[in-house]
Parts: sequence; structure tokens; C-alpha cells
Amino acid sequence: MQVTSKWIDGMCFVGTTANGHSVVMEGAAAEGEVKRGPSPMEMLLLGVAGCSSIDVVMIAEKQRQKITDCRAEVTAKRADTAPRVFTEIHIHFKVYGRGLQESAIERAVQMSAEKYCSASIMLGKAAKMSHSFEIVEAE
Repeated sequence: MQVTSKWIDGMCFVGTTANGHSVVMEGAAAEGEVKRGPSPMEMLLLGVAGCSSIDVVMIAEKQRQKITDCRAEVTAKRADTAPRVFTEIHIHFKVYGRGLQESAIERAVQMSAEKYCSASIMLGKAAKMSHSFEIVEAE
């Protein structure tokens, strides 16, 4: 896996993957300017949200759960002083579907957290990771 980051101006960079997908990242916008993209630390949280969500959906579908939507809400706390690493990260899944079994969704979240989500497991070596979920019956 390889990515590149190219400086645009100020604290703004464009990250590009080997496949050519790009994203704008900005640490802080200049005074009076609109921030053009998420910060690199927000990108880490977006990555863990995406990685764990893929696992939860895949595992639940293998359990024949009829998922119609899955949303991961990630909240994090950072150290007060540099380096301002994440000290706590919580992922809350809202899993939408018809007749979902709580035990199946719980197992999917647990398997992602403990076995499959590389991003979550890696970040868990530096920060306290926690997970929760709720099931929302789809209309």
C-alpha cells in the first residue's frame, strides 16, 4: 500500500492513493478562510469508522441479517499536550434493518473489534477503544 501527500498552501494538502483516489486535508484554515477538508486526525477516525463498518456489514450479512443501513459514530479524546495522540476512541454503530437479531449484530461488532478491523485493533494499541451498537427497525 502506498499513498502520497502534496502540499497545496497553508496547512492544506491533497492525499492521493496508488489507485488515484484523492482527498483534501487541512490542519487549520487561514484566518477568515473556510477549511477545505478534514484534518489528518479526523481522517484517522474516518478510516476506523469505515474499516469497522465494512466488517460489521459483511459479518452480519453472512449471518443472513437484512441490513438496510449502517452508521458508525466515532468520538475520541486526545491528550492535552503534544503529541496530541488519541487517548480514548468510542465507535457506536447504528444498524438499520428488518428483524435484526441483537445477538447477531453484537457478534458482528465484537468480531470486528477483536479480530478483523485492522484500523481499530491498531489504534487500540495506543488508545482505549470501546464499541457499542443499537438496532433501528427499518420502515
